[in-house]
Amino acid sequence: MWWLDTDGQVYWTRLPLDTVFEGEQLGRWVQAQRAGWPGLEEDQRGLLTAIGIEGDLELVAADAKTTVSRGDRFAQGLAALAQFVEREQHPRVPRPHKEQVEAVEAGPGGEEQVVVTHFALGTWLNNQKARRAKLTPGQLAQLAEHGVEWA
Repeated sequence: MWWLDTDGQVYWTRLPLDTVFEGEQLGRWVQAQRAGWPGLEEDQRGLLTAIGIEGDLELVAADAKTTVSRGDRFAQGLAALAQFVEREQHPRVPRPHKEQVEAVEAGPGGEEQVVVTHFALGTWLNNQKARRAKLTPGQLAQLAEHGVEWA
């Protein structure tokens, strides 16, 4: 295990993104905290600093460029829902379900690469239902096209 080799010294800036600790994606979480530093509360930053985690200006700048708009997030959810419905033949997504989604993105150096993510589809669909009064008629129609009964 990674922490046994550190002699109590964890170098957060060098922690691989794929580091998992007790089932949690620690590497990704650390990067998200460092990238989202300006949006954290002062006490949160203080706690992170106390264990040696600090913000990273390059990650902050990169995170600002990759912020997903609500419309884009809805489109991602709808695509994941369509994939789920096609495979399962129904739109009843369990709350904890995460849909594996593949996307082609520009990688380092500009070449295209396939990125696999696990979209929290059950949570997303539950949130859409809870906020359905704020959805546009077009969004409701798109959900209904995939068999969502409350849309």
